[in-house]
Amino acid sequence: MQITDTKYRNYVQILKEELVPAMGCTEPAAIAYAAALARKELGCLPDRVLIEVSGNIVKNVKSVVVPNTGGLKGIEAAAAAGIVAGDPGKKLALLSAVSGEQKKEIEAYLKSTQFGIRMADTGRIFDIIVTCFSGDSSAKIQIADSHTNVVLIEKNGKVIYSGGGKGEKRETDRSLLSVADIIDFADILRIEDVRETIERQIDFNSAISAEGLRGHYGANIGRVLRAGYGSDIKLRAKAAAAAGSDARMSGCELPVIIVSGSGNQGMTASLPVIEYAKELKTDRECLIRALAAADLITIHLKTGIGRLSAYCGVVSAGAGAGAGIAYLHGGRMEEIAHTIVNALAIDSGMVCDGAKPSCAAKIATAVDAGIMGYEMYKNGQQFYGGDGIIAKGVENTIKNINRLGKEGMKETDKEIIRIMLNE
Repeated sequence: MQITDTKYRNYVQILKEELVPAMGCTEPAAIAYAAALARKELGCLPDRVLIEVSGNIVKNVKSVVVPNTGGLKGIEAAAAAGIVAGDPGKKLALLSAVSGEQKKEIEAYLKSTQFGIRMADTGRIFDIIVTCFSGDSSAKIQIADSHTNVVLIEKNGKVIYSGGGKGEKRETDRSLLSVADIIDFADILRIEDVRETIERQIDFNSAISAEGLRGHYGANIGRVLRAGYGSDIKLRAKAAAAAGSDARMSGCELPVIIVSGSGNQGMTASLPVIEYAKELKTDRECLIRALAAADLITIHLKTGIGRLSAYCGVVSAGAGAGAGIAYLHGGRMEEIAHTIVNALAIDSGMVCDGAKPSCAAKIATAVDAGIMGYEMYKNGQQFYGGDGIIAKGVENTIKNINRLGKEGMKETDKEIIRIMLNE
């Protein structure tokens, strides 16, 4: 790959599209975004709100705190926050500047307004439809397939827009990604092309991780790891990522930089690499290259599965972190490919049962698999094609994992949702 190649420019663009800020869990943020857009289209404060969501949205919203709401949880709280205080221009960070007075207004609005919730019967895995009413007037917004992808705008029953995303450029094709090309890209990367994007990832994700280790959030997995398991670099890498999730899942009012539509994946892919860079006294340029590799490998692993699935997304991000750590140590195609395959062989059975405090523990497990994958390679050990779902060659293994996550776990996903809804 050369800097002048179209593929190089596409890889830079993928990083800029993926590494964006979000406040809190991204599924509640997406509901808040849809609600804020619907309120804007309606032109006044709604007196009634109907929210239709797919099962995976329910799964990822019911147990997490909506940030800047004073501890409120759930679909109604996310919609109310978006309607009362959301700035849709900030997209997934639309709740980042809620005032103390607005927090009171959100709570009061929830109590005084009729909210209806229905399961969206569209067949989509990711689907959010918010309809706001005021007297005889109504406005409807539908977001589908990804967190800010508006596919429908209606006003008083009239379709104003129907398509793939109002005012947004079509996403760069992720099928262009491969492990070999990602490593080449990281090696030749012109740092200024991604400096702002990745420096923001370092700053934002490090800040929320530090807050998770300082404060008391969720099950305090990061603090438990530091208190009970020592302080070597492997432990610190796991604790850093887990602590960020501790804080984020429990309403911490700090933004994160997401990857593959997920703050947990964004923190899992980046924070262990940042910790290892500190340990190795790596220069900033090398860290940026390693993070670019970790982020893109995470995106590559997740692309074939989709934004939401029964397959826990941090498995992909943990393998991405392992790849980034291998890169910091001077590893390239052989080392990184083996790290990825080894990591995926360890924990690809981990399921997603929604966003909640236990995500932090799953993150620690996924990071551990990524680190072990690299340590196995260093010690001359590996898993081979034919070992379970592992195939010969890293890209073939990724195809198998994608098939497992997207197709093989469809019924698992439905059963998880039924269990969570007590059906």
